[in-house]
Amino acid sequence: MTSTRPSPIAVADMAPRKNPVYRRRAVLVPAVLTLVLAVVVLTDLPQDSSRSAQINNDTSVMAQVNSDIGPCSYALGESFTIYRDLSSGTLSQSEEHQVPGLLTDDQAACSFTDDSIYQLSTISVPGSGSGRDLAQLVGSVTLWATADALSAIEQIQLLDTHPSNRQALKLLDVDEKMLGSDRGEAEAELTAADKLVQTRLPALDLAQVPASSPRA
Repeated sequence: MTSTRPSPIAVADMAPRKNPVYRRRAVLVPAVLTLVLAVVVLTDLPQDSSRSAQINNDTSVMAQVNSDIGPCSYALGESFTIYRDLSSGTLSQSEEHQVPGLLTDDQAACSFTDDSIYQLSTISVPGSGSGRDLAQLVGSVTLWATADALSAIEQIQLLDTHPSNRQALKLLDVDEKMLGSDRGEAEAELTAADKLVQTRLPALDLAQVPASSPRA
């Protein structure tokens, strides 16, 4: 979760920026880590629960994570589908007119202003060993949404009106890599929790980023 990345471009800001590197992530990474620590501390009470109870608790956490990340995950998938269709020129004029509104909704779904993302960031995680791994997972998934997915959608918004914007194209490529990287972090943390409780907890439900960009 400590990887670096350029910050996204605001859709309305078309002026070139100097040294855009790391801004959003430099703010979000410490904030998310603080969030994770707070979750663990608040719930880190002595526990003498059975393995079955730990599995039930961890399963509930994963169910809530998947429920809370669902709207953003869907929004990201929709945004990349829109971008693919824009790039291939397969949208009708009527459909193209709907794109800005759809992308605005998608952007909101991955922001801290969205209730589902807020609920994700305040999940109560058990203070067990596996719970600590799941607390880290919550941080990774929150970062995936509010840094990676949100930035990718913002670049697609900009490319909707300025399809040849080089900086947006470059940042979208970085965002795609970070989506995969932070997804990998979260899946590794889930695997660690699986090992501690010796079972397979529910899989993490995050949208898959296209393997190849439509601009390639």
